[in-house]
Amino acid sequence: MKVLLIIPAYNEEQNIEKTVNDVIQNTDYDYVVVNDCSKDKTKEVCEKNNFNMLSLPINFGLTSGIQLGMKYAYKNNYDIAIQFDGDGQHQAKYVKNLVEEMEKTKSDIVIGSRFVTKKKPHSLRMLGSKLLTMAIFLTTGKKIKDPTSGMRAYNRKAIELFVRNASLTPEPDTLVYMLKKKMAIKEVQVEMKDREFGESYLKPLKSIEYMINMFFSIIFIRAITRKNI
Repeated sequence: MKVLLIIPAYNEEQNIEKTVNDVIQNTDYDYVVVNDCSKDKTKEVCEKNNFNMLSLPINFGLTSGIQLGMKYAYKNNYDIAIQFDGDGQHQAKYVKNLVEEMEKTKSDIVIGSRFVTKKKPHSLRMLGSKLLTMAIFLTTGKKIKDPTSGMRAYNRKAIELFVRNASLTPEPDTLVYMLKKKMAIKEVQVEMKDREFGESYLKPLKSIEYMINMFFSIIFIRAITRKNI
């Protein structure tokens, strides 16, 4: 079983070395860093350490980074591609749990979830997460406890869908699209750390805007996706 970790990175010079070394030291899987034309020294850090890297010529955003990683996985005949954030919040020791769950259940997608066995804390951001969970359930009948998790494993079938459909994003509305295509999705419990360096692009107002956009995308766009592949 060939497994690839796709590590998107934008301005992660303080995090990317630790993140990739975590993957190297705690998994037996391949990886590729997708540098989204970072303005800092992310590219230089990767080159200095001889990390496997693809570098975009301009800043396209997270979606293009994941799309490029999926095309790399498809072209190089990987069976599983795992989205793994470059900001140091994901922990590589949990990646094998996603792979084992996919192999055991024959799922198409496995999400590294913070809330399989733990309850969501009370916060504005978690309120948004609950609303997305509700929206996904209303449109698909499937309860996804951690729809905004950025740690996801995709099998070959799901990888091919990304390659064939450039509109797919690493976001909750794509989970609805996949469910409408009768893909099987599972969640496994993982722990995530707080960001140690740098700032998330999702500041409070951006977070609210993101949740609203995702909610309406799920309800009005992905909800009408045809089920046939």
